[in-house]
Amino acid sequence: MPAEVFITRQPLVNRQSKIIATRLRLSFPAGVDPMPAAAEGLGALADVWPQGEKSVFVSSGAPLSPELLNWEIPANATLEVHPFALTTGDGTLLGELKNRNSSLCLDFGEDAGEALASGLHFRFIGFDVDAYTPAQMAALVAKTQQVGIPVAFNADTPQEFQACMDAGVSAAAGWFFKNLTAPAGKTLNPSHAHIVRVLNLVRNNEDTGKIEAALKQDVALSYKLLRYINSVGFGLSCEIQSFKHAVTILGYEKLNKWLSLLLVTASKDPMAPALMHTALTRARLMEALGHGVVDKSEYDNLFITGAFSLLDHMLGVPMEQVLEAMHLPEPISEALLGRGGLYGPFLDIALACEDGDGTRLIQQAGLLGLSAAQINKAQLEALSFADKME
Repeated sequence: MPAEVFITRQPLVNRQSKIIATRLRLSFPAGVDPMPAAAEGLGALADVWPQGEKSVFVSSGAPLSPELLNWEIPANATLEVHPFALTTGDGTLLGELKNRNSSLCLDFGEDAGEALASGLHFRFIGFDVDAYTPAQMAALVAKTQQVGIPVAFNADTPQEFQACMDAGVSAAAGWFFKNLTAPAGKTLNPSHAHIVRVLNLVRNNEDTGKIEAALKQDVALSYKLLRYINSVGFGLSCEIQSFKHAVTILGYEKLNKWLSLLLVTASKDPMAPALMHTALTRARLMEALGHGVVDKSEYDNLFITGAFSLLDHMLGVPMEQVLEAMHLPEPISEALLGRGGLYGPFLDIALACEDGDGTRLIQQAGLLGLSAAQINKAQLEALSFADKME
């Protein structure tokens, strides 16, 4: 049985609040030899590795060694390298990195000067938020920006993210945007409330004419729905031209799933792009992890649970108030309000994939009987799905 490596992630967010890259962080169960396991685990993900222009940073979670380079590194992958790995040992790692010519990020720290003088080209210079004051980071960014693109890691609060932007970095990795609290007492705005009404009509299997009439009150809504249906890979043999046509081809249950995306993507919050990407990643991840674990009739509800898991942040309304307006199945509400019910453990897994050290992910995987390979593959597939939906 192959040694397991568990992958958690951070989004790299720019000053326009858009996720421009992903940082994968590797964690290992006790007793596992990290770098050989990392090379094997990452190599097994070649067929689901995210494509496109976005960089994928890889933080090894252990001192980098030549064994990791047995992995055939994708063109859009960036290896994070700590100076310690370059300034100790017999020089094998340094030589291998020079030969590979892979994209590198220097994790700035002690002995950084020696690493910068090693002859390696660093595309990025990374600064850990926890290691520097804002003033120190600003000074280091100014000093090194000619060497590599400055990025920051572990920005966990809005204040830390803003400090990173003020220091001059191009993007900061972290989940700071999940730490915003929706104001109590606020209600859904009219456009969001209209989408909820349409969703409730579909969930109640109302007459197609009634639902079409509701959709026609917002032409942009109708257009967006048809665009989703025709672009997300249903493998349809024909293009869907109308809501009635969609009902005929897909049925109400599938339409409910894609109508849910309209609510997820309706936010005008400044952090909406990052929130939407995260919600869609959770949705696809939970759906994929449900395969073979729950009945197939539950797959779409797992997707909706993940998609709605950040609605309070996206709509600026407490989750309890959002759910009061919606006629959702009880297992979805139980998971969203208290991590309970049938879907709660799957949402816990999705949240654990956003943790820092991977400890909770390893524990949650054991509870559901899921392997690291299953979770890693589902997570990367979900990232690709969210990228396509942007």
